[in-house]
Amino acid sequence: MGRYTESVCKLCRREAQKLFLKGERCYSNKCALEKRAFPPGEHGRTSQFRRRSESEYSLQMREKQKCARIDGVLEKQFRNYYAEANRQSGKTGENLLTILESRLDNVVFRAGFGKSRDMARQLVRHGHITVNGKKVDIPSYRVTPSDIVEVRGKSREMTPFVVAHAEAGERTVPAWLEVIPNRMRILVHQLPNREQIDTQVQEQLIVELYSK
Repeated sequence: MGRYTESVCKLCRREAQKLFLKGERCYSNKCALEKRAFPPGEHGRTSQFRRRSESEYSLQMREKQKCARIDGVLEKQFRNYYAEANRQSGKTGENLLTILESRLDNVVFRAGFGKSRDMARQLVRHGHITVNGKKVDIPSYRVTPSDIVEVRGKSREMTPFVVAHAEAGERTVPAWLEVIPNRMRILVHQLPNREQIDTQVQEQLIVELYSK
């Protein structure tokens, strides 16, 4: 499967918004968007002035791209998520965000076990995470209410998890999750609703894009 391999800072600059793809670096003065607040590329400085006249389609596409990039999802998978969200009852846009939020790599990130979603994705892929006592190495695995997500016992001495344990409490954990730091455990109390998801996207624009 293809995967974006260039600098993720370019993605933030392209969207003219911090997507927080590099963890702590995004909060520091090293953030690329702080230094170069214009799109990447040869014509980046001039293209920022044309954003005001973007078409409706362009705005919808940008919102979809932003949402997919935040969660590290490629186009085919994102489209499948949208189709699933559209089949569910309720608002399609909110259903889509709930699906993305309930991915295992996002849960590991939200709990503070990974500095970024990309780091959390690697931790899952390398087999350091269990769900209900069974190893799960698929980042897109979807948690359900009452699931127990844990760091495997033999992995807890690894640097990322030692740091995560030491910094427990510094990151705000969403209300639908509960973290037990001394056991490196995450309790999934429920699936999140829109009010509990802080992803800064206008999901209605994504719905309008795919509804055409």
